[in-house]
Amino acid sequence: MNTPQRTDFISLTLSPEERGGYNNSKSWRRRSCRRTWKQLSRLQRSVILFLFAFLAISAVLSYSSLREHLKALSNQAVEENGADTEIPRLKPAVPAVLAEPQKAGEESHPNDPRESPSKKPRKFIKWGHPNLNLQIQPARKIIPDLRRQLPKSLKSVVSWRGIVIEPEKNTEPLFIKGLEPYKPAPVGLDGQKEPVPLNSRQMAVIEAFRHAWKGYKEFAWGHDELKPISKSYSEWFGLGLTLIDALDTMWIMGLKEEFEEAKKWVETELSFDKKVDVNLFESTIRILGGLLSTYHLTGDNLFLEKAQDLGNRLMPAFSTPSKIPFSDVNIGRGSAHPPRWTSDSTVAEVTSIQLEFRELSRITGDEKFQKAVDQVTKHVHSLSGKHDGLVPMFINTNSGQFSHLGVFTLGARADSYYEYLLKQWIQSGKKENELLEDYMQAIEGVKKNLLRKSTPRKLTFVGELAHNHFSAKMDHLVCFLPGTLALGVHNGLAAEHMDLAKALMETCYQMYTQIETGLSPEIVHFNLHGPKDSKDVEVKPADRHNLLRPETVESLLYLYRFTGDTKYQDWGWEILQNFNKYTRVPTGGFTSINNVQNPNNPEPRDKMESFFLGETLKYLFLLFSDDMELISLEKYVFNTEAHPLPIWVSS
Repeated sequence: MNTPQRTDFISLTLSPEERGGYNNSKSWRRRSCRRTWKQLSRLQRSVILFLFAFLAISAVLSYSSLREHLKALSNQAVEENGADTEIPRLKPAVPAVLAEPQKAGEESHPNDPRESPSKKPRKFIKWGHPNLNLQIQPARKIIPDLRRQLPKSLKSVVSWRGIVIEPEKNTEPLFIKGLEPYKPAPVGLDGQKEPVPLNSRQMAVIEAFRHAWKGYKEFAWGHDELKPISKSYSEWFGLGLTLIDALDTMWIMGLKEEFEEAKKWVETELSFDKKVDVNLFESTIRILGGLLSTYHLTGDNLFLEKAQDLGNRLMPAFSTPSKIPFSDVNIGRGSAHPPRWTSDSTVAEVTSIQLEFRELSRITGDEKFQKAVDQVTKHVHSLSGKHDGLVPMFINTNSGQFSHLGVFTLGARADSYYEYLLKQWIQSGKKENELLEDYMQAIEGVKKNLLRKSTPRKLTFVGELAHNHFSAKMDHLVCFLPGTLALGVHNGLAAEHMDLAKALMETCYQMYTQIETGLSPEIVHFNLHGPKDSKDVEVKPADRHNLLRPETVESLLYLYRFTGDTKYQDWGWEILQNFNKYTRVPTGGFTSINNVQNPNNPEPRDKMESFFLGETLKYLFLLFSDDMELISLEKYVFNTEAHPLPIWVSS
């Protein structure tokens, strides 16, 4: 029997919305995408979302960049078409503090492009007068307040002791964002007096300088310091300290050949892009001060560019909790640190960089340098721990407080604090009264606590105070004080300070004449109760070295300039002769000595400090000059390394 064939049926019901299959409608695509998305793993979905987010961010950034580019093209087109109209109600985010000096015959435009320092053309010196009977013309009187405007045009001639220097035409001044710079005004020849001839004593100083320079050039060129006995050199920072310290000395003396070869080294060899630790204080007073001074005397922007580079590299020192700077800076790495053995800095070091940093702000227009050092000055002004205006020797960079309290001296680690109080006040055009108050209070503190008279000659000297115990010890460094006191009197301070200045000047001179070589030791102790036939000064074996220091001849310059008494010149002449007799090295250079009490064997130390050329010989040259206006003390203030910087005075 045949089984009938079975027929199977499948029933499929289609809704009206699904009829017609794929129809590319939005609803169909949404359901299809949703099903596909749900079928993806969590990792796949995360990757896709990340890609979408990345593309969105890229699109936003690209749009912003394109908008800025189009804006720049638009501004360029406006400038090329000479448009100089001002858009109402739009002001710069950081208004300029100093107005830029304009070129002669040009009008000021608020949006003029500035050249960067690296692109700024050099000034070339036109050497005129063939001999050394030249006269330096100091910088134009300048403006103390950064918010005062400068003249629109400048005179066209600078003179270096009679040598004419034509400033370049059609050059833009150095531009710093936020502030516009000061450009030194060349001094014209109108009213210039006849050059004063060099005298025999000045020529002797020039001869000594050339002898020192001969040794440096032959055995230590480009290095920090000469070792004249071994005919080699020593390095401290590896930045040519002696050469830079001596730049303005050569310019003042009229040594054009030596100056030009040193300038070439600065231009081609001097680089601060080195991973080397430098002492903030020493690099500021010697290198930064030397570059700034040479810039003002020559008008050559090479020295300003180098100074600004160094200034920027020193700024990390101020990155401390208290804003009291660290003592050491690595100028290549941009880091700073205290000495390895302590977190303290010395008071003299942190308060004796102000002249240089303030001047760097004034001439570049970048106020960060002055802000940093002014903050230190104000902080120290407000501190407790002083004694009748006298300050301790150390200050902690973390807490900002004085440390090692109870010890007061005008010698090492404190000396130039007092010097810079007065000189900052003078630098600013006598505007900052807090500085003057601190200075006057300190001098009263010296008179009350540190002044004594020796036996048998009744020499007035400045001792030290340690926890209320007086010590009759006086560093040669303290011999800066007679000159500082005289400078204060010359600027209107108490006339009685001049009597003290003269008395202390006599004492510093006796620190030379009562010694067998006629050269002062580093430290002396004064007799307070000795017999009548004894000397006033005693020297301990550890203190009888001489480093060719300048402090006594520095004060001799001030006393001679302000009194006209030629005995101060004679005292300086004696000192120079003794330097020649006991420290001169026949093959070139001068050396510090270990024993000033042994004329037969002063024991050379085989080292010529950079300050011998930067300070000692410079002060002697100026002391012997018959021209009282050579580096006029009405127009310049010397930093503590004898580098003259302009006094800011109102026009």
